[in-house]
Amino acid sequence: MRKIFSLLALGLMLCFGTLAHAQTPAQSLAEVMAQNADFIAKPSRQTIGPVIAAITATGDPAAAAVLSAWAEKGLGLRKDGAFFIITDQGDSWGLTDISGSPAGTAPKADITQLKPNSGVRGLIAGALVQFQLSDPNPARRIEALTAIARAPEEGHLSALRAAISGEEDSDILAQKQRLERLLTLQFDADPAARIAAIDGFGSDIGLDLRAALNPLLATSRQAFTTPPEGANIAKTLEIGRDVSRLEAYDLLVAASLAPARLTVEDARKSLESNIENGTVGGIAVTDLGTQTARDAAYSALEAAGKVPPAATEAEVDAALAAHSFADIYAEPNAQITSAAKSALGRIETQLAAMQTLDLTLDGLSLASIYFLAAIGLAITFGVMRVINMAHGEFITMGAYTGYVVQLFVPNYTVSLIVALPLAFAITFGAGVLLERTVIRHLAKRPLETLLATFGISIALQQLFKNIFGTQARPLTSPAWLDGAFVLNDVVSISYIRIAIFVMALIFLGLFLLMMKRTSLGLHVRAVTQNPAMAASMGINTARINMLTFGLGSGIAGVAGVAIGLFAKVTSELGSDYIVQSFMTVVVGGVGNIWGTLAGAGLIGFLQKGIEWFNPSNTLAAQTYMILFIILFIQIRPRGIIALKGRAAGD
Repeated sequence: MRKIFSLLALGLMLCFGTLAHAQTPAQSLAEVMAQNADFIAKPSRQTIGPVIAAITATGDPAAAAVLSAWAEKGLGLRKDGAFFIITDQGDSWGLTDISGSPAGTAPKADITQLKPNSGVRGLIAGALVQFQLSDPNPARRIEALTAIARAPEEGHLSALRAAISGEEDSDILAQKQRLERLLTLQFDADPAARIAAIDGFGSDIGLDLRAALNPLLATSRQAFTTPPEGANIAKTLEIGRDVSRLEAYDLLVAASLAPARLTVEDARKSLESNIENGTVGGIAVTDLGTQTARDAAYSALEAAGKVPPAATEAEVDAALAAHSFADIYAEPNAQITSAAKSALGRIETQLAAMQTLDLTLDGLSLASIYFLAAIGLAITFGVMRVINMAHGEFITMGAYTGYVVQLFVPNYTVSLIVALPLAFAITFGAGVLLERTVIRHLAKRPLETLLATFGISIALQQLFKNIFGTQARPLTSPAWLDGAFVLNDVVSISYIRIAIFVMALIFLGLFLLMMKRTSLGLHVRAVTQNPAMAASMGINTARINMLTFGLGSGIAGVAGVAIGLFAKVTSELGSDYIVQSFMTVVVGGVGNIWGTLAGAGLIGFLQKGIEWFNPSNTLAAQTYMILFIILFIQIRPRGIIALKGRAAGD
């Protein structure tokens, strides 16, 4: 009975002892630092990790301030073993105890400033992450996420997971969850969790995801007699198909599985240096006429220790036949590499689709620019059959009008609203003046018209240089046009390009409205179809020609303002677009707005497509495009949409 009571007493003591141990409160920050003062005073990367972990485990709000001060050399140790956060005050240190309360000052001789090395600072920075991830300031939490994404480490994973549950900001929560999946697929010890993280990204094609997946599929080329235990083989290599004979043997040499190859030159030198009494390795010099004899002589010298070990060709063949070669994944788990390969394959498919979409948007954007630049030329060329080589200078005139307006109207939105109609009015007037003074006197004389307008083009360029100089002038877009619409890492388009596309649609709508719903449009269509018949019906064809030329020039001025928002405004601005404008009109079909639209689309998409195949040589892209257009005109000389009726035969 006494033994039973003794056992019961012992059990109760153990039970209460266990409970007492379980209920022992966590150590305070001061206690942890006092117990580890020696490690903190002389830290190393190998010993300080548990100390930093213990400091963060206290849960004390002051731990973050202490760690930050330590990392920035702002932590001091007094001779009595007390720690303080210190600030330099000349001959003394300003002291703040580790709880955050002011503690006066102390002579610098009484305080040892702690200066951790870069390795220790890195450990401290990793520990600070968990405090920053839960910081009340959202900006600090975003900074912490950015820092982790820039240099992810295994230690960040647990801190990130702990910070997810208390996150109330939905955007930051989404960032934390995505970053947690990225770190899980890289560092989690559970293969199932890593595979689930890979599959959890779904249709995500982010660059950071690809950067995390690619190392999982990294391989090293290895040689072996039997496959290494647990090796995750990506591909077994066949000599002559996947790897050359020389490369395969070099793998054997690198793995210390075979001696270095014996080259012909090395063999010759070794044999010559070991000739004794007319023999080499027991073989007469006169018998060394064959490769087999020379190999045998070298092998004999090798056995005698007179030459370094080396493999003859026969030995190379034997060694290659006795070993296998393969590309082996650095990641040992085959299920993880399979999931990563599947995810990257899915991403590559989506990237191809996104790149196609991005190329389409670029082509559409360029087409809208060419349409704006060419629509005025299409009107004048279609109605008057005038080849206006000064059309590009009207574009330049519009761009400079926008620049001058911004000199007097500092608000970029207001200046843009003022510049568009003003550019139209100025270039409309310039076009009317050119038609009245030059074009009408050269009617039905296309060569003389071309030469005259070419001379005017040169004169206008020189005039622009005299007024505005040769340096590019800024035409600044409003703030609401800054930046770009970003769909993902691949697809983006600037807001300026979107605005130009919208402007092109507006001009298309206004032009169609004018041509279909106004008397001017009716007269223009009549003159386009049959000038003589239109004149006999009482239409003033000279006035229509003047207004048409002015209208085309005015639209070129508006296009100049739009183009100047993203292109450099110089005297040569128009000359950069005149060739494409003429190609747009000719390819689309002279005198047809829908043809101009189709031509702009063809030229824009063709140029972007050629640049995609040869992105480093834009001049080659221009050359190939012109060659294509020459071939196209041979097939469809009247363009994509040709005029019908009597005008088609003019």
